[in-house]
Amino acid sequence: MAVKVKLRKSPIKGNRQSLYIDYYPAIISPINGKSTRREFLGMYILDNPKTPFEKQSNKEIIQLAEQIMQNRAMQYNKAEIYTGYEKEQIRLKELGEQNFVEYFKKLTDKRKYSNHDNWISAFKYLNQFTNGQIKFSELTVQFFEDFKEYLLNTKSNKSSKSTLAQNSAVSYFNKVKATLKQAFKEDYLSIDLNAKIGSIKPAETQRNVLTIEELNALIKTECQNPLLKKVALFSALTGLRFSDIQKLKWGEFEHIKDEGNYIQFKQKKTEGIERLPISNQAVELMGEPKEKNENVFEGLKYSAYHNKHLYQWIGASGITKDITFHCFRHTYATIQLNMGTDLYAVSKMLGHKDIKTTQIYARIVDETKRNTIDKIILDF
Repeated sequence: MAVKVKLRKSPIKGNRQSLYIDYYPAIISPINGKSTRREFLGMYILDNPKTPFEKQSNKEIIQLAEQIMQNRAMQYNKAEIYTGYEKEQIRLKELGEQNFVEYFKKLTDKRKYSNHDNWISAFKYLNQFTNGQIKFSELTVQFFEDFKEYLLNTKSNKSSKSTLAQNSAVSYFNKVKATLKQAFKEDYLSIDLNAKIGSIKPAETQRNVLTIEELNALIKTECQNPLLKKVALFSALTGLRFSDIQKLKWGEFEHIKDEGNYIQFKQKKTEGIERLPISNQAVELMGEPKEKNENVFEGLKYSAYHNKHLYQWIGASGITKDITFHCFRHTYATIQLNMGTDLYAVSKMLGHKDIKTTQIYARIVDETKRNTIDKIILDF
C-alpha cells in the first residue's frame, strides 16, 4: 500500500506556524522504531508576513519543506520494493546520521542523584571537544583517543588556572564508554567501539584513614556540631556514605532476635539495594526510635560551614591528617581488613559492584603492614 505524504501546518506561539509532514498510513520512525503519522521539520513560517523580506522568507521555507516532503514520498513508496535486508540497511544508515552528542545528552537527562552531576560535567567536555556535533557514522577509535588526550590536558571548567584532574578525566571518559555500549545495543553503531577503546588509567590517590586510637581521641573531643560528630562516628562503624546516612529512615532499620541489627536501604550513588548488618554501638548513635518515615539523623546538612566544624574537631583532637567526611568510610574499610575481615565481605559491606574498587583498601592495609617491619630493631 502506497504511503500518502502531505505537508501540513500547525499554529504555535508568536504568530507562527510549524511545518510538519503527515503520513497515511503511519510509518515506522527510523529514530525510535515507533509508529508515527507526523514528522515535525523544525521549520516555521509567519502567519501574516508583511515586509517583502518576510514574504520571501516564507516562500523559501515552504519550497524547502515541499522538497523534503517529495523526498520522503519517494523514500517510503519506493520502500515497498525493498528487501528486508535493504530496509534494515536504510534504517541503520539513518541511525548513523544521528548526532552522538545529542544522544549522550539524552542519556545524561535520564540520570539521577549525584551521578547526574557527573554526567552533566562529562557532557560539557564532550560538547566543547566536538562543538556539539559529530555523527555516529563519524566515530572512530582515533576520535576517542584524541578525546582522551583532550581530557588529560584541557583546563578545568571550575578553574582556568588548573588542568582537569586525572581522576575526573577517568570518570568522564567512562561515561562516554558507557554511552557507546548503549548505542551499540540500540544499533546506532555497527561495531562495538566501547570494546575497542581502553579507559584512562586512574591516578594513585592518597586515602587518609584513622586508627582506632584516633577514633577514640575523637570520641573524647568536643565538637561544635554534635550531630556531625555522631554521624561521622556512625560512618566509621558502618562504612556508609554521607548521602546514605542523610536519607536513612527509621523504617529501614530492623532488629532480628538472635541475629542482630540491620539496615536495608537504596544506595544514593549506585541505586543498589543493600542489607547491611550494623553493630550495637552504631545503633546507640542512632538514638531513640521514631516513626518509620522519619529520618534517623534529622537536620543533617553538608556545606562549607559544616565542614569547618569537622576540621576544627579533627584538629582539636590532635590529629594532623587531612581528614574529610568520606575518610570515615575509608577508615571503616581499612580497619575491617586490618582485623582480618575477608576482602569479599568488606566489598559487600561497602556496596561495591566491583571488588577491584575494594582492592584499593587492601593496598593501604599492605602498606600499613609493611611499615611495621622496621619497628622491630635488634642491637647487633
